[in-house]
Amino acid sequence: MSTRSYWLDLFTFSTWQELLDGGAQISGFRESRWNMVQQMKLGDYLICYLTGISRWIGVLEVVSEPFKDDTPLWKDEVFPCRVRVKLLVGLTPETAVPIIELRDQLSIFENISNPAAWTGYLRGSPIKWKTSDGEVIVQAVQEAQRHRVSRPVDQRKLEKRPTVLHTKRLGQVTVPGIDEPLEKEDVSSVVEAPGTPREPRLHTEIQWLILKLGNDMGLDVWVANNDRSQGVNGHKFTDLPRLKKELPLQFDVETTQIIKLIDVLWLKGNAIIAAFEIECTTSIYSGLLRMADLISMQPNLKIPLYLVAPDERRGKVITEINRPTFSRLNPPMKEICRFISIPTLRERLSQVSTVIRFLKPEFLVDLSETCHIEDL
Repeated sequence: MSTRSYWLDLFTFSTWQELLDGGAQISGFRESRWNMVQQMKLGDYLICYLTGISRWIGVLEVVSEPFKDDTPLWKDEVFPCRVRVKLLVGLTPETAVPIIELRDQLSIFENISNPAAWTGYLRGSPIKWKTSDGEVIVQAVQEAQRHRVSRPVDQRKLEKRPTVLHTKRLGQVTVPGIDEPLEKEDVSSVVEAPGTPREPRLHTEIQWLILKLGNDMGLDVWVANNDRSQGVNGHKFTDLPRLKKELPLQFDVETTQIIKLIDVLWLKGNAIIAAFEIECTTSIYSGLLRMADLISMQPNLKIPLYLVAPDERRGKVITEINRPTFSRLNPPMKEICRFISIPTLRERLSQVSTVIRFLKPEFLVDLSETCHIEDL
């Protein structure tokens, strides 16, 4: 059985051309992606997606161990986290495969709550994709190479770059948006998932998982004041032996009131070492605003913040965190807040269930994703 992994590799038209001009021998990623790049292995496939026009344009095979190199290969950025690759399939923008043509075969289109939810899976690279999805894409791209079909390309979309505002106070500010929404004629074919879990039930379940994880790791834990009486499947939050009744914090009254309403906190001694906001079906602003208030009032407070949400909310989370409102904070929200996918959380917890007591809080770094908007 093949152990090959499939990794999303995002390209703009210019970076794709630069890859080809360099002989398609090296693919690179931002410094912030090094932990993810290190997971690549020989024989893995990079499935190449052309942003702007939303098409699959090629397949690269990894032929080296990951390495770092600052040698300029791309005009606009360095992308120092690299792997050597072999070009297996390379299409043109006109013959590339529109992602919409594969919507009935890709899991990212299943059970989505809004027509643009799938775009959240395409906001950063590398990201490991399901093997079944990777195989579908590779097969489609190979077929497109054998039987080339030319489709019109909107030149403006092809050359599209993320909007950047130049402000006197903040310098360059990226203004996010829904990068690649479905075309109007496609919206009607994507239906809302039946039986979508209601906010309180899923929210409480995830609170319990994070609280129990911290508790079992030997950390003290805190749950939002207004949720202390909650529980899941007969387990009450208050049954956890390390759940704190009071916060041992020395902040002003206003800051303390904000902290007490954050969904989950992990503590070590008197120090907060991680804060979690869980956003399932309600507006993600409630949790983000609590975090923003905390950053504004205590800018020197170095607490890793995590926003936990379903996969289909990934795009919305990253878009909101990168809004100018949150980019103006010091430090910017995107620098200290990371995204945790609920399915990923569940999967990883099942994998480490027998060794949880040996885990360190740094475990969350590999579990979570950066909230920077990637434009490669």
